[in-house]
Amino acid sequence: MMRYSRSGRPKPPGGGRETAVWYLMRLSGLALFVLALAHYLILHFVFDPADQDVDFITNERWNQLFWRAFDWTLLMMVLFHGFMGVRTIITDYAHRPRVRVASLTALYLLGAVLFVLGTNVVMTLPTPGAP
Repeated sequence: MMRYSRSGRPKPPGGGRETAVWYLMRLSGLALFVLALAHYLILHFVFDPADQDVDFITNERWNQLFWRAFDWTLLMMVLFHGFMGVRTIITDYAHRPRVRVASLTALYLLGAVLFVLGTNVVMTLPTPGAP
């Protein structure tokens, strides 16, 4: 029997997939904290927000592979953490097997579509001077 505490969802007993998801949620949350804080600090303290316009984004940020990779990683962590959170809610509250399977299938398909679209946007935006 699982005991609930005020410190969050308890670690599932034993090992397996649910324990791995439990750890991945914590790791992705930590990664999100670091990436979002870095994103905020860089865009609001390192660079002057008054100078940030479309030209700044295309010339300074998107023109460098590092910033594309940084923004893609942040986007993927948001997607992963959010979808794994919704997965947890579905497995906790969808008690009928057909509803659970249909909901999880729809969630995974939506996650795959958003992964492909997000990757496509980040990787194919034009860079200055490119044909």
